Amino acid sequence: MSKSKETSSPALKRSWFQGLKAEFSKVTWPTKKTLAKKSTVTLIAAVVLGALIAVVDILLKFGLSFVIG
Repeated sequence: MSKSKETSSPALKRSWFQGLKAEFSKVTWPTKKTLAKKSTVTLIAAVVLGALIAVVDILLKFGLSFVIG
């Protein structure tokens, strides 16, 4: 029997999904409050980093305009 036929049998797919469901039940999902806090921190960090990159970009353009002419 070829390997592709062995891995595509319905029984193997079913057992794979059962294993997946068992693993998902082991996951400790965050509460809404924790998720909101972490999402807020991530958003703020992204905005600050974006602003920092923009400032460095502007300073480099300004500085290079003197060098290049």
